[in-house]
Amino acid sequence: MSGIYIHIPFCKQACHYCDFHFSTSMKKKDQLVEMLCKELVLRKNELPEEKIQTIYFGGGTPSLLTSAELQQIFTAIFSNYDVAENLEITLEANPDDLSEGKLKILAESKINRLSIGVQSFFEEDLKLMNRAHNSEEALKSIQLATKYFDNISMDLIYGIPEMSAERWQENLEIALNLGVPHISSYALTVEPNTALHKFIEKGKIKPVDDEAAKTHFEIMLGMLKNASFQHYEFSNFGKEGYFSQNNTAYWLGKSYLGIGPSAHSYDGESRKWNVSNNALYIKALEKNELPMEMEKLSNTDKYNEYVMTRLRTKFGVDIVEVEERFGEKYKDYLLQQAHFLLKKNLLQYESEILHVTSKGKFLSDGIAADLFFLDE
Repeated sequence: MSGIYIHIPFCKQACHYCDFHFSTSMKKKDQLVEMLCKELVLRKNELPEEKIQTIYFGGGTPSLLTSAELQQIFTAIFSNYDVAENLEITLEANPDDLSEGKLKILAESKINRLSIGVQSFFEEDLKLMNRAHNSEEALKSIQLATKYFDNISMDLIYGIPEMSAERWQENLEIALNLGVPHISSYALTVEPNTALHKFIEKGKIKPVDDEAAKTHFEIMLGMLKNASFQHYEFSNFGKEGYFSQNNTAYWLGKSYLGIGPSAHSYDGESRKWNVSNNALYIKALEKNELPMEMEKLSNTDKYNEYVMTRLRTKFGVDIVEVEERFGEKYKDYLLQQAHFLLKKNLLQYESEILHVTSKGKFLSDGIAADLFFLDE
């Protein structure tokens, strides 16, 4: 099974923390949607003999697409790809776009899952991040969405400067009371060349506090566990039957096509990525050219990616699978590197599977780096 990721590179305004590719000008939106469809046609043979199980509209702000634009993209997909019957189709949406009229349109389309970028239910957090919606819209969007969709995910951000543990706990309580079956939650990170980075450098905003973020993470683990959410990936929590198929496929190393400016693709052997420029993307596809670069993955690259992705999930790193896929050398190296982490109670080893412990969860990316194989 494979997936299609579609990057919609348009936003009403720039969030201070965001380093994804997007434009606040909608001038080329019609052209870009046309070229997304063209790229879908040109690349229809890249995943031969594989059914499409998931379609994911990310961005940017995919909820800016009109009904006609969505239908245009769906026509290109369903006319050129073999899609599964129980297809999961997710659209990322901002609360300020989700009027009742918009939700009716989305519910009548092929979309069957919404991922709503709430980020916080508190005005001060939303203003600090320069979100386009306010706290009232954050709450109302979820309340309205539950009338039209069963499968809803909510994004929340923790570790925001000056966010107390009490305010984070209240954020989670509001989210849980709304009854959504999936929550994706991320620590606020300060990326270079973002407005947030500049504001922190100038002293306008306090620096991100890693210890506060760790406290918020631990509060979240306890509250969501008590609410019967399963922590199936570091940033993702779902009720039984509501895990994101798209997210799960990504972390299990399934193939996917990335369509649109800046989108990445993976086929198990290589990674490809499109140019992060709307005008150049459009210009290339108008000439029937694919504006992408490619990297062929070595066995070490594949091993390191396997360790990094699996260690973030409930599935863990399967020692038997490591030997089968990468060879005995990598298995022996993995067990050798894991020894110290097992002694520090950051990893546990059971039934040939390595998992991070509760103590190690917040450090999973660093733990994975300790297990990476470094070519000489």
